[in-house]
Amino acid sequence: MTDTTDDIAEEISFQSFDDDCKLLGNLLNDVLQREVGGSFMEKLERNRILAQSACNMRSAGIEDTAELLEKQLALEMSKMTLEEALTLARAFSHYLNLMGIAETHHRVRRARSMTHLSKSCDDIFNQLLQGEVSPEELYNTVCKQEVEIVLTAHPTQINRRTLQYKHIRIAHLLDYNDRPDLTHEDREMLIEDLVREITSIWQTDELRRHKPTPVDEARAGLNIVEQSLWKAVPHYLRRVSNSLKKHTGKPLPLTCTPIKFGSWMGGDRDGNPNVTAKVTRDVSLLSRWMAIDLYIREVDSLRFELSMSQCSDGMLKVANDILVEETSSEDRYESWNQSMIRSQTKSHGQQTPSLPTQLPARADLPACTDCNDGGSQYPKLELPGTDYMPFGHQDALGSSSSESSFQDSSHGSHKSFPNGSIANSSSSPSSGTPRGSFTSSQLLAQRKIFAESKIGRSSFQKLLEPSLPQRPGIAPYRIVLGNVKDKLTRTRRRLELLLEDLPCEYDPWDYYETTEQLLEPLLLCYESLQSCGAGVLADGRLADLIRRVATFGMVLMKLDLRQESGRHAETLDAITKYLDMGMYSEWDEEKKLEFLTRELKGKRPLVPPTIEVAPDVKEVLDTFRVAAELGSDSLGAYVISMASNASDVLAVELLQKDARLAVSGELGRPCPGGTLRVVPLFETVKDLRGAGSVIRKLLSIDWYREHIIKNHNGHQEVMVGYSDSGKDAGRFTAAWELYKAQEDVVAACNEYGIKVTLFHGRGGSIGRGGGPTYLAIQSQPPGSVMGTLRSTEQGEMVQAKFGLPHTAVRQLEIYTTAVLLATLCPPLPPREQKWRNVMEEISKISCQNYRSTVYENPEFLAYFHEATPQAELGFLNIGSRPTRRKSTTGIGHLRAIPWVFAWTQTRFVLPAWLGVGAGLKGACEKGFTEDLKAMYKEWPFFQSTVDLIEMVLGKADIPIAKHYDEVLVSESRRELGAALRRELLTTEKYVLVVSGHEKLSENNRSLRRLIESRLPYLNPMNMLQVEVLKRLRSDDDNNKLRDALLITINGIAAGMRNTG
Repeated sequence: MTDTTDDIAEEISFQSFDDDCKLLGNLLNDVLQREVGGSFMEKLERNRILAQSACNMRSAGIEDTAELLEKQLALEMSKMTLEEALTLARAFSHYLNLMGIAETHHRVRRARSMTHLSKSCDDIFNQLLQGEVSPEELYNTVCKQEVEIVLTAHPTQINRRTLQYKHIRIAHLLDYNDRPDLTHEDREMLIEDLVREITSIWQTDELRRHKPTPVDEARAGLNIVEQSLWKAVPHYLRRVSNSLKKHTGKPLPLTCTPIKFGSWMGGDRDGNPNVTAKVTRDVSLLSRWMAIDLYIREVDSLRFELSMSQCSDGMLKVANDILVEETSSEDRYESWNQSMIRSQTKSHGQQTPSLPTQLPARADLPACTDCNDGGSQYPKLELPGTDYMPFGHQDALGSSSSESSFQDSSHGSHKSFPNGSIANSSSSPSSGTPRGSFTSSQLLAQRKIFAESKIGRSSFQKLLEPSLPQRPGIAPYRIVLGNVKDKLTRTRRRLELLLEDLPCEYDPWDYYETTEQLLEPLLLCYESLQSCGAGVLADGRLADLIRRVATFGMVLMKLDLRQESGRHAETLDAITKYLDMGMYSEWDEEKKLEFLTRELKGKRPLVPPTIEVAPDVKEVLDTFRVAAELGSDSLGAYVISMASNASDVLAVELLQKDARLAVSGELGRPCPGGTLRVVPLFETVKDLRGAGSVIRKLLSIDWYREHIIKNHNGHQEVMVGYSDSGKDAGRFTAAWELYKAQEDVVAACNEYGIKVTLFHGRGGSIGRGGGPTYLAIQSQPPGSVMGTLRSTEQGEMVQAKFGLPHTAVRQLEIYTTAVLLATLCPPLPPREQKWRNVMEEISKISCQNYRSTVYENPEFLAYFHEATPQAELGFLNIGSRPTRRKSTTGIGHLRAIPWVFAWTQTRFVLPAWLGVGAGLKGACEKGFTEDLKAMYKEWPFFQSTVDLIEMVLGKADIPIAKHYDEVLVSESRRELGAALRRELLTTEKYVLVVSGHEKLSENNRSLRRLIESRLPYLNPMNMLQVEVLKRLRSDDDNNKLRDALLITINGIAAGMRNTG
């Protein structure tokens, strides 16, 4: 289990950490005293003291006494009433969450106070220049770096979003508490605020009562952007730019973005029938809407800041042109309203005044405060769209164009708009012509209603600002930025109409479609300020906005699509059967490739418009249609899960080409953007072993190679999956197969002169490929990270790494420096062939041991269901997708997340270590002990693999896992549990032999100290979970027992600092 502190655990100051834990713990005690009473608090404290004493005895090696204390603790739990158990679970869960907040806060606090921060840009740039890297090479490599962090909706985020926000507020209050200038009164008010937050948390239901929809999951991702990344990105880019200037003499170019963001939320349909073509379209449009809304707020602030009149000639000409256009209209609002009523000519929207009339939020503060502020810079973002109802949103300059009220459509209700019109939500394409026909009378009626809703507003606006001729002079920047805001407002309005399938006939010149269009006036302002000697102004808020636009574009995060390869084969089956060509899936690989290549070279569509297909096939075709309508301006890659052949890739290329031909024919113009990158995802051990061959076969096809060069800049992207390979063969074998697969894919691309980007599908836990970012990147095969990298961040890791601006800045910097080091100073390969042979030996033994237990032992499946809360995890409502790919009960079709999640709960964490001990023991017994020690010291990949397993073993707890077995497992299967615990001890022994450490986590004492600090609360949570599971399994309809179980699951996840 990756701990979120692992990257920078040494940065914690334990004295202040302990002080904050004590403060938050005492305040929670005070709240509980008031909420649940003194007698219960005595029971709670008795349990905590028993757990603390048992931990102390175990640390001192007094095992017998520790065991007696733990039995007494279990006895106390068994005597509790259901209400008491529920309350105790809640209390300890909140203690663990508050400790987690304190940990995060003190990483930030420590990082701020350090003059020399390891892994920072300053540190790594200096390190490289002291080596053999020239300043010019360093500068060019940083500027060309392309890293994309892809946020996914994998169901591992336990906490409800409302609790996440409350936790963030507590973190801000702790930050405020660190200020040395606080008066006694300030501190008293601070304590009151903390008490209010903790009381609010206690009185909030911590359980999700309904499964989130894919759109809900997407909103959570968009909220991370607004809450943190929006502030963090300019701060991070300033840090990179300042370090570059210090070490090379040149700053980072203004529109250069070493890191961008992608998303799977609303696009990942692999095994999730809830993600439909309409969901993908709506999420993409919502993402655009949010980007525009955020840009409007920034432009508001800029208009107040840039009040000066001195500017370049080019700037003055543009400002005058805007004024002439404004003056030529008698009254922009009224003439627009009249024209809307009189005719069906195009609408120009509401003209935003050039001069601001009221101060936007935080316009009085310098841009540098964005990352240091204790509160949110903006009010909570209100998104339009399905199942969401804002409270009314008025932008900061008094413009009323966004006073939309979107009511819930899932219950058949209507949606009302600023124009007073009402419509039912339905699907529509992203283009300017929405799906569904509108008669001229309907169109006129819509416009008339919209126009009438504006009556009176223009007169009111005149009271707020002088008319053009009375203005004492022109403020060119305000005029240009006013025009930018006007266009942004119309763009936002158009997106709202598209989301609601209303008539939308805006002229493309009236709104922003591309990043370049929005950058143009901003760069004009920047260059004008620089030319007038006001560079210090240009490099403030304006530069930050330009960098945001360059990073986030018009969509914030491009949406990837993902589907399983078998679904594409089913679709082609339906098509070839309809065309009397036979069944595509029954053809051999060569025949498939011949057919696909022939069709790809052709210019006619393959799918007849009259074809009638099954719903599953129609959904695939609809997805490709939406992809054609949105294009690469809104979407990123099309990922094929369970890819195993070259035909899997060409099948998607053909379906994509066919949809684009059909859509462009209907539109009468080319589809927006380019074709999506098609990315094969190799997941199982078998597919990983064949990955290089698949890529070679693809690149040997002339059409495909020319397509990659022409449409994707000679770049092939390949994704490797860590989750399923780990569940398939065990963590050690998976790690080695992933390493070899990457080597082979890189070699295949090099043979054909094609650049490669590897996309790492890493989970949060080590069992699913997780681990500290820096360590992971630094241990990749040489040549696999050549300035480019894509990587997923999933579930609870998204909030942990990017939930606060300061932690986000640090994580972005770590990504940048790790990729830079791996590019300019690639990690060493195995020193000799013998090391590879040793790895093969360990991997072979490890895989056999793992599979003989998990897949071949007939008792294991029943043992797994008895010993863990796996069967009950489905009640958590933490994700929109099912826990199984298919409706079978075996391990094979169980998703990797619940597989890892269940073992994490019991503290046995079996998926991360099973098989490793057997493999290392086998190698040592064959005389390779000294080789293993040398491999650990000299080979970064091997060292990181062993270190991650050692980290997991440090979190595993044999007495707790044994307690689960003794209470919950049938007597006939307890020997299997005992054998697995012996296997865990063997793994610990041989991991320490290889690493040379005397005890686990010896090289990360901060992490060990953090884990130990959680145990007095974590151990009772596990004991309580066992008791609740025991009761629930004999009374499975008891909803209160189920709630108690789910709360223990939450608490243990908080204590382990991760889930799956």
